[in-house]
Amino acid sequence: MTPIEDFNLFGESTDLPDVVHCETIEARSVPNNWEFRPHRHSRLHQFLMVERGGGTGRFEAETHRIGPGSLANVPAGCVHGYSFAPGTEGWVVTVATEALDDSLAPGEGLRPILKTPAVTEGTAEIRHLVARIFETYRARDFARAHVLRARVALLAGLTARALAGAAPAARREPDLRRRFEDLLEENFRAHLPVSAYARRLAVTPTHLSRVLRTATGKPASRLITERLIREARRNLAFSNLPVSEIAYALGYDDPAHFSRVFSRATGLSPRAFRKSFENAP
Repeated sequence: MTPIEDFNLFGESTDLPDVVHCETIEARSVPNNWEFRPHRHSRLHQFLMVERGGGTGRFEAETHRIGPGSLANVPAGCVHGYSFAPGTEGWVVTVATEALDDSLAPGEGLRPILKTPAVTEGTAEIRHLVARIFETYRARDFARAHVLRARVALLAGLTARALAGAAPAARREPDLRRRFEDLLEENFRAHLPVSAYARRLAVTPTHLSRVLRTATGKPASRLITERLIREARRNLAFSNLPVSEIAYALGYDDPAHFSRVFSRATGLSPRAFRKSFENAP
């Protein structure tokens, strides 16, 4: 069996040193003969909108027809692939999960909807917004990053609204994975072990890790660490807090220990990671 590959952008393993990445569907489709084998992005969320042409998209176990006006929501960790008709036109907005975290406040209901892969009909408002995001991305105007974050937050909200109106209520009910993610969101700074999460979810640690591994390709312990690292990345990229303060805020007693954990997870020290963002366009 061929393992499912985990990319940042398709075919690339380097980090995403920007708030967002924008490219047309054809830009990456032409070199790949309009075919994208199943893969996942562990740290990136994608919004794909078709303008002309289309094809099929596979999201986990479901296959969807994608035509003009279709909007695909592809959360981090979702296994997906595409087969486009040659000449298909459209846009792909790729967002670092750190950039979405602040806009997905607990209790507002966006998070569980956006964490579900889905295809729906995009609205004229969404199409116009995506065009504006592309304009801002290509420009180098003052406050570029701030405007991009604001527009991406709006895109997330409009996409969640479109999906909420199209999805049956049963689809939005929390399953074990979503309940774990909600619990993790509330407690990741406490460094709880897998057994504590399993106990609160009334399952065994083995069952919890098995379900999560099937859904994401990763055990519960890895997802707990990744949530901490994601928060660290967000703070390093979008704040000027010292590394030591970020470490303490994330529940680490020793900043040096935090730096070692971060380096193992990302291949960069916290300071080197921050520098990569500072040097981004």
